[in-house]
Amino acid sequence: MEFLELKDFLDLKTDQYNQPSFIANDPICIPHQYTMKQDVEIAAFFAAILAWGQRKTIINKCNELFNRMDNAPYDFMLNHGSEDLKRLLGFKHRTFNDMDLLYFVAFFNYHYQQSDTLESAFLVPESGLAFGIERSLNHFRSYFFSLPDFPGRTIKHVSSPMQKSTCKRLNMFLRWMVRKDNKGVDFGLWNHLKPSQLICPCDVHVDRVARKLGMINRKQTDWVTALELSSQLSLLDPMDPVKYDFALFGLGIEEKF
Repeated sequence: MEFLELKDFLDLKTDQYNQPSFIANDPICIPHQYTMKQDVEIAAFFAAILAWGQRKTIINKCNELFNRMDNAPYDFMLNHGSEDLKRLLGFKHRTFNDMDLLYFVAFFNYHYQQSDTLESAFLVPESGLAFGIERSLNHFRSYFFSLPDFPGRTIKHVSSPMQKSTCKRLNMFLRWMVRKDNKGVDFGLWNHLKPSQLICPCDVHVDRVARKLGMINRKQTDWVTALELSSQLSLLDPMDPVKYDFALFGLGIEEKF
């Protein structure tokens, strides 16, 4: 496919899938249940971290989780007592269990006592605003596990480029928080990280479609693959490359492209 033909095709598919109708069957429906910024951030973070397997199951597990918090995640993180924490025991999705969950709650309790937004957790202190998402993700993971006595088993649930991971879940979370448009799907709540810096969430559907379209040449799928794809998408739209995640994901999961 020629460059202009590819751009027209992916622009068309992006417009097709970047619509409110996309929300109901996708994990992004979870943060859309909330209006307060911090509730949206927390709900989106868990929805992204738990995004393994069938979308319907992910949505059901997230709803179960927030029901245990009386559907007030921010208030729960700041004001829970030991009896409230007992309501979380027994929660499980894939390899994420209640031990992991209790540490996540401890982190959010700590963080929101220092800051009124989760965006600050991704800002690299010494580098001002001139930094890349790679440094942000590495910084976030170090910060996330900076509380004493974090469970060793929980480390696997928060990836970073340092582990050569594609960081699919965190990149998806960042897309939701950072991208700004008038379509009503992504939230665009954050202002320091820019849409132009985002890295495309490289899941199996996106990876497969991008390879068929000749946008990925790298044999394995890792952080460098995600960078390769994102640089290709930047040629199509340097200011908002990750909008094409809608097209690639939609083509993969809805159209079996």
